Amino acid sequence: MATTADIKNGLCLEFNNDLYTIVQFQHVKPGKGPAFVRTKLKNLKTGKVIDNTFNAGVRLNVARIERRPYQFLYKDDMGFNFMNLENFEQVSIDKEIIDNPQLLKEGQSVEIVFHADTETPLTAELPPFVIMEVIYTEPGLKGDTASSSALKHAKIETGAEINVPLFINTGDKIKIDTRDNSYSERVK
Repeated sequence: MATTADIKNGLCLEFNNDLYTIVQFQHVKPGKGPAFVRTKLKNLKTGKVIDNTFNAGVRLNVARIERRPYQFLYKDDMGFNFMNLENFEQVSIDKEIIDNPQLLKEGQSVEIVFHADTETPLTAELPPFVIMEVIYTEPGLKGDTASSSALKHAKIETGAEINVPLFINTGDKIKIDTRDNSYSERVK
């Protein structure tokens, strides 16, 4: 059991018969009336974010979660298959609980979050940045920067398409931000 004083980002709670993680919080002490904590809670099963307010001193049920390192092996009709890097056990996970499955390539490391009491996988998180090779993009035309964004479509080695600057060519390696599927920089 924890109280509202223990609230921090990333804390996993059992709330309304579901598991939620705290995305954002703010302690508020108004001039009149009791203190309270405003939170944004993300449902670990559906991904939906809700707003909730807890009164100061309220007891919260903290869920025990464990982060374990896994390596992506392959995708088949059963789902995405991963291997535990510590004991080499394999687990199959549905596409719905993977953050950005279109950026997964064979051999890539991920962290899978498990509910410690039931041993069920909650989410699979990719590292913040991944390096991919561009397998196809239209050549950029010189002087074609009239638009403010100056981006073009590129297909990467996993088959996903992202927007890249005009100077990126087929065969270039690029760093992609997995949090929003955006181009970050070119890698040599």
